[in-house]
Amino acid sequence: MKKIAAFTPYFTEDEAGQVRAAFLAAGHLEGDASVSDFIVRATMREVKRLQRRHNQGRAWAPVPAGGLRRGQRTKDELQHRNGGT
Repeated sequence: MKKIAAFTPYFTEDEAGQVRAAFLAAGHLEGDASVSDFIVRATMREVKRLQRRHNQGRAWAPVPAGGLRRGQRTKDELQHRNGGT
């Protein structure tokens, strides 16, 4: 069995509500046993899309734990993400 690495995604309340709703409505139909399964499956689908678009369809070299910025977005980053001014 592969070792599990943990991430904590931060969703807005609206995003989180949609994630929960999608999981409850269709997760069992897609084979997701938990919301974590649902999030992992969706995230890996996006990773594969980005690999195709930006890396000739190849996997990137793994980034070790600790190699990413941690924590939630700043208020300015959230405002930019949500299209605010």
